[in-house]
Amino acid sequence: MRLTEVETPALLVDADVLEQNIAAMAQALPGGRLRPHVKAHKCTSLARQQAVAGHLGFTCATIRECEGMAAAGLGHDLLLANEVLDASRLGSLTAAGARVTVAVDSAETIDAAASGGVREVVIDVNVGLPRCGCAPQDAGQLADRARRAGLAVRGVMGYEGHVVGLVDAAERAERCGAAMELLLAAHADVGGELVSAGGTGTYAVNTWASEIQAGSYALMDTAYGRLGLPFEQAAFVLATVISRSPGWAVGDAGLKAFGMDKGNPSLGDGKVLFCSDEHVTVTPSRPVGDRLWLAPAHIDPTMACHERLYLFSGEDVVDIWPIDLRGW
Repeated sequence: MRLTEVETPALLVDADVLEQNIAAMAQALPGGRLRPHVKAHKCTSLARQQAVAGHLGFTCATIRECEGMAAAGLGHDLLLANEVLDASRLGSLTAAGARVTVAVDSAETIDAAASGGVREVVIDVNVGLPRCGCAPQDAGQLADRARRAGLAVRGVMGYEGHVVGLVDAAERAERCGAAMELLLAAHADVGGELVSAGGTGTYAVNTWASEIQAGSYALMDTAYGRLGLPFEQAAFVLATVISRSPGWAVGDAGLKAFGMDKGNPSLGDGKVLFCSDEHVTVTPSRPVGDRLWLAPAHIDPTMACHERLYLFSGEDVVDIWPIDLRGW
């Protein structure tokens, strides 16, 4: 198939750029120093490429991602970096031979892990992002409770998500260090081999964590593109101009084709004015039938909008990969 034959809207991934991004990260964080986060692409075919590069442990955000990775033969070491109150599906994966570790931050989530058949946990610690995670000073008590419940505590996890997108590199590094001080204090009370943290924005400056949970680096988006990282934009949503006016044109990819929480997608040779349900309005105007290459502002939710990605090199589609880890 040629790119000109792809029906729009469609998610395209540049195979050469993807390979370069994976190789660059593997060189920076080889082997177990990186635990790629599959929520960024939700695609087992892409995860296999990361495994080929030497990364055999993966981070997941949903139970469905864990199930899909295990079914694809990629269940060597899965970390569900999220709390759940029903861990029975995770327990089934463990019983079937996958290694699944789940994050816990309360008595309730510890009890859910134990009753669901999970054998290993990490203590999730709040390091500054007001989301999941216990207070650092409570981590040791939770680890003790988990061990009393028969669980192995592998260590701690803390995500400096309030830091990873900061444009100023010095501020990003400084605030990452402050967040990791909290995590290391918790780890001193918890023990275990893992200090799991980080993301694409802090992969190079977070030297405290034993493993980094970066994911967006493989495909990239315009939010991370502002940071001057050594990764290029590999993923695009292709749209076709279906209507034109003297001052603008309208393409056939809108809100249902992009994650919009970080703003509009970008257009290299123009400007996106706004998106509506099925439409994107751009300037300058261009002929009906023209193709628009739109770079998402946030890659993770954009991937969840599409059923498949078209892997291309030059003008040729070289493969079609299902985005098979969507859902819950």
